Amino acid sequence: MSGHRPSSSLDRRRFLSLAGGGTLAVASAIAGFSSASAWGSPRFGDNPFSLGVASGDPMPDSVVLWTRLAPDPLAADGRGGMPDRTVPVQWQIAEDPDFRNVVRGGVERATPELGHSVHAEVSGLRADREYWYRFRAGREYSDVGRTRTAPAAAAALSSLTFAFASCQNYPDGHFTALRHLAEEDLDLVVHLGDYIYEGDAQGSIGRGHLPEAKCFSLEDYRIRYGQYKSDPDLQACHAAFPWVVVLDDHEVDNNWASDLDGSDNSDGFLDRRAAAFQAYYENTPLRRSSMPDGPDMRLYRRLTYGDLAQFNVVDTRQYRADQACGDGRQIDCDDRLDPSRTMLGDQQESWLLDGLAGSGATWNVMANQIFMMQADHEAGPVQAFGMDTWDGYAGARSRLLSEVHERGVENFVVVTGDAHRSVASDLKTDFDNVDSATVGTEFLGTSISSGGNGRDMDDLGRTWLDENPHMKFHNVQRGYARCELTPDEWRTDYRVVEHVTEPGSGISTRASIYVAAGKPGIQQVEQG
Repeated sequence: MSGHRPSSSLDRRRFLSLAGGGTLAVASAIAGFSSASAWGSPRFGDNPFSLGVASGDPMPDSVVLWTRLAPDPLAADGRGGMPDRTVPVQWQIAEDPDFRNVVRGGVERATPELGHSVHAEVSGLRADREYWYRFRAGREYSDVGRTRTAPAAAAALSSLTFAFASCQNYPDGHFTALRHLAEEDLDLVVHLGDYIYEGDAQGSIGRGHLPEAKCFSLEDYRIRYGQYKSDPDLQACHAAFPWVVVLDDHEVDNNWASDLDGSDNSDGFLDRRAAAFQAYYENTPLRRSSMPDGPDMRLYRRLTYGDLAQFNVVDTRQYRADQACGDGRQIDCDDRLDPSRTMLGDQQESWLLDGLAGSGATWNVMANQIFMMQADHEAGPVQAFGMDTWDGYAGARSRLLSEVHERGVENFVVVTGDAHRSVASDLKTDFDNVDSATVGTEFLGTSISSGGNGRDMDDLGRTWLDENPHMKFHNVQRGYARCELTPDEWRTDYRVVEHVTEPGSGISTRASIYVAAGKPGIQQVEQG
């Protein structure tokens, strides 16, 4: 559904003033202050680290360490079984898993204002180095997590391996793919959104959503995250690698969009969005620079891995125009061609293009939520496109890809989630002209569990391949994508599980897709 639009800057200020107590409390909490009294010697009735540990946003000298105290993560009040008190949480990071050589340590205050979450931004680390970390609250220790810093900015790298994933719907299936992902040999994981689903679905496999209604309040979202993050496969994958995360729509509401049209908060959507953003921050390894300010949250950012890869993480939700022609799948929707209708917003689009043009890396990666390639859904001469994807913003897409081409950006690769299917495609300046310039490659990755078991191919997949010659591979199974980069080549392996409605599936490589440095577009497809 669409129709949720943000307020103008004046309305945002009014919203923040009306919500001021809560917003101020959160801002104070991130600065280390809290209105709650301290709990100096805490004793817990159950494991306070029930939601595991995580790390994120690796830089050459720093990384974020995350946990959240929640001895009762499904408590109905959303407090995770914690009292209204601040708790000192110690952290350590070491060069060995037995913590014989601890190189950094400190204390963070877990406050009720931030759901007793901890975001320790550790600096002074060595570049391109593996570390292990843990937390302590009272007498309780967390599990040990493993992380890795990014290489130095100018480091000459021979290889980089990462995976990207998205769309983990709890009632639809088990997170078996994440368990397999945790066993890969990777430098990092990029999660492209739909970390949770906000709806009231219960499914049929005994993994119904809690709370049983749609999420609207901060308490609702906290309980939902408590349920998802209690999953052992998700915990194992977080503990194995640093993650780079960005949200999509279901962390808030299905297909929500922003068009800066000055609408007010009369339907309460800004309140809901502020609650969703806060819960997302509380439960993911983000830096303080991504701390939400009411219904706003800075998520687009850039991470560099030596001279080999630059990751440009974009946000395709907060700044976009509302979906054209009433959303959904449309035929003859001229509004989608209007170049003034933005997906990224002017500021983010300029940031992206300037960063791509100024990159010194071999591979220029755009971590993106909604697929960019053209996807005609109708057989024959009639064309039908989904309005929530970049097809619904075709004018903005044409401008962006033309700029990428004109600015001479080399080795442009887009990695994408959301669609619950895997597609490898060339990116064209004009998708309706097969002879137009190819400016890059897009790898659309399937879901972890959303959509149930999936299949190798479906009717829509066959239509897409028939009607869209820039698409070179299609599959509708569940899993993730593993990417290995060298100075000469990019390889994406589509890793798929047999089923998700029952635990314990095996995993295999359905296809390997190759891109050669200096040659835009897909060079080879090896099907498994």
